Amino acid sequence: MQSIVSKGKNINEAIDLGLSLLETSKKNVNIEIIQYEAKGFLGIRSKEAIVKLTKLNPGAQEVLEERGLLDNFELLEEAIAEIPDEKVSFNNEPLQRSVQKETTDDLSGKVWVEDGRLYCKASPEHFPMITVPKGIQVIKNNQVEKKGTLIVSEKDTFELKVESETKETKWDVSMDSQKVKVLLHVEPGYRLMRSIPDIEPDKHIKLSINEVKEIDNSLSYSKVIHKLENLRVKHGFNQDEIVKALETTEAGTFEIATGIHAKQGKDGWIEMKVNTDMKVGPKEQEDGSVDFRETRAIPTVERGQVIAIIHPPTPGQHGYTVTNEPLPAKQTFPIQLKLGKGVDLVDDKIVSTDHGRPHIEKRGQLVKASIMPKLTHSGDVDISSGNIHFIGDVEVLGRVEEGMTIEAEGDITIRKEVNRSTLTSSGAIIADGNIVNSEISAGKNNMLIAELGHILGILHQHIENMVTVINQLTHAPAFKNNDVSVGGIQPLIRILMERKFKSFPPLAKKYVEVVRKGEEYLDDDEWRNISVHLNQLFLSISNELVTVDKIIELSAKMKELHELSKTPVEPDSYIVAPSVSNSRLYCSGNVEITGQGCVNTKIHAGGTLSIRGIIRGGEVYGRLGATINEVGSEVGTPTVIAVPYDQEIQIGKALEGTTIKIGNIKHVFTEVKYHVHAFLDKEERIVFK
Repeated sequence: MQSIVSKGKNINEAIDLGLSLLETSKKNVNIEIIQYEAKGFLGIRSKEAIVKLTKLNPGAQEVLEERGLLDNFELLEEAIAEIPDEKVSFNNEPLQRSVQKETTDDLSGKVWVEDGRLYCKASPEHFPMITVPKGIQVIKNNQVEKKGTLIVSEKDTFELKVESETKETKWDVSMDSQKVKVLLHVEPGYRLMRSIPDIEPDKHIKLSINEVKEIDNSLSYSKVIHKLENLRVKHGFNQDEIVKALETTEAGTFEIATGIHAKQGKDGWIEMKVNTDMKVGPKEQEDGSVDFRETRAIPTVERGQVIAIIHPPTPGQHGYTVTNEPLPAKQTFPIQLKLGKGVDLVDDKIVSTDHGRPHIEKRGQLVKASIMPKLTHSGDVDISSGNIHFIGDVEVLGRVEEGMTIEAEGDITIRKEVNRSTLTSSGAIIADGNIVNSEISAGKNNMLIAELGHILGILHQHIENMVTVINQLTHAPAFKNNDVSVGGIQPLIRILMERKFKSFPPLAKKYVEVVRKGEEYLDDDEWRNISVHLNQLFLSISNELVTVDKIIELSAKMKELHELSKTPVEPDSYIVAPSVSNSRLYCSGNVEITGQGCVNTKIHAGGTLSIRGIIRGGEVYGRLGATINEVGSEVGTPTVIAVPYDQEIQIGKALEGTTIKIGNIKHVFTEVKYHVHAFLDKEERIVFK
């Protein structure tokens, strides 16, 4: 209970009663006085005091302290701040230098090295010098000299020392999480023998070091087998790989034991016995000529014709780990068949019970089958004909005039122009003429699922990262991990959304809002259930106990629906038109403008966007990328091309003032640019090929 209206003989009594019911204090509520008390004559017309108390949302710190989950809020904030956002590593390459030497027969005033010893010959005019690099120790008169350049004299005694190096063999055995592979990583040891090479006499020499490296792989077979026994590996030994690891002279990783992977089965599938694709393009006659009047060929079936065969799933075969534990094969699923009008199921066959176009829609294992009847309207759609609402395909041989509407559960084909009209189709929309000042929508349900799935994919990544951070923080000194089961982790989630995951709440709210607006188009309740859980776990304060397990369960369901949304619908909706002006086009699949192009038009394509002509003004979006011949306006009309963060934009010619948007990153062209190929790099910057 977050608010309450209470009454009392006076204001204080009403407030005290409300605070008692809300189980809180004055500092945690907002008090609104609805009515003051009034005393009537002899009790007649007297009034009680009425107040409304609204419980204030407590801050995350207060909730953690109230539930006994926090010892020190500052320590917890420090723990959160210490979690790095990104790790960057750098590689340094050694700089190699070479020393040139010159030789001479005259030893006067020169120094040289022979058999590891330093020699010199005095000269009244010149003292020889040596440069000592790192790794060489020079002992002059029994004292160690500093590195650098030294003057050498015959009066002094010099000793040169270098140290050899020995490195032991390093090795490690690891097993993957499924216990199917055991990997042996070996870094052979070595003995590095160092010496000082001879140097010809010169006035100034630079000492150097010779290194001879001898590989020493001391790993033994008994050590490897002992480690495998400790890991309880019982079968799948790869003896050849073990021998290679024992003999290797270079660092490497060897698969020394391998289990048996589960052999995955096959989900149920549908075998089509008729062609359901609409053929687009001129029809070729028997004599080889082309009839350009026949540009669409719509498939049809007769009564009793077999449309498709449903095949059952094939189960997989279990595997075994290297520790002899069973590995179950992934579960396989049958086809979930929904029969519409004009079809029936006979044994495993989908059979037509009516004439018409076979319509098979597939999304993963869900298959919807029906026979689409066809309505052919021979003239124009205008006031005299009225609007058209048809459960099936609609073909209009004329125009669609101003203010008219066509709605179809199948495809819509318009042979001439569409002017100031509304076309809505569950399938495709094909216009042979221009579209002007109209609203065109194809595949509303598929477009909604694609949008929700795209949002869920991003939310799923956020939640996985959030769970990782929560597991780290619950081990922080300031957090009482033992009390999580009592109070839940919702307050901690609120802190993380404020500090580390600021983009999560608005994205979750967007998902909830999209579900609310498009609820009538969603056949599956799972999309609504995700919306409810997002509200309960992240967007509201409730008394429900929130645990990491609940969040992980929600994340798994989100991932499942995200994968389903990426599964293409067969056949998906599409829109094809020669040119469009001052209109809005929405499609769950591809949008293709085949002629002159678009003027002041907004397009949303759930698939690819292809415009062979030009775009002058407006905003277009392709969820799977955009390819356009020419974009922009010489008079400066705003033109925007947009795609998601993981897609690309290709433009033949982009005029000055054109804006491209990839994800949330924008770029405005300040001059004419040809052959544009734009995408985001790993740093989320727009780059051009």
